[in-house]
Amino acid sequence: MRRTMLQWGALCALALLAGAAVCAQDPANVAGKWELSMEGREGPITQELTIEQTGDKIKGTMKGPRGETAFEGKVKGKEVTWTVKRETPRGEMVIEYSGKVDGDSMKGTMGGGQFTRDWTAKRVK
Repeated sequence: MRRTMLQWGALCALALLAGAAVCAQDPANVAGKWELSMEGREGPITQELTIEQTGDKIKGTMKGPRGETAFEGKVKGKEVTWTVKRETPRGEMVIEYSGKVDGDSMKGTMGGGQFTRDWTAKRVK
């Protein structure tokens, strides 16, 4: 009987750990409006980020000094990534954003081609 109880206890502990591992992989909630800031060549840049989320997939718009553009990306746990494509006089420019979510804030890096910049974002209430 004691051995059976120990086995059940071990199975329950394993089930609890497996459940915690599954929960740890759930994507962070990034849906909503965000204010994204970064330092540009000519000073601070602020953009409005509107995100729709379905599971681990995100899509939305970024609105800033260069107008509004759509993006698509993913959330894996607390890691978020998205890609913006912009038309320029020299052709299409692809900008990759990656960061980490911490409640109502995010921070990360963005880059395309020859440049990278750090960014931060705060959820707009």
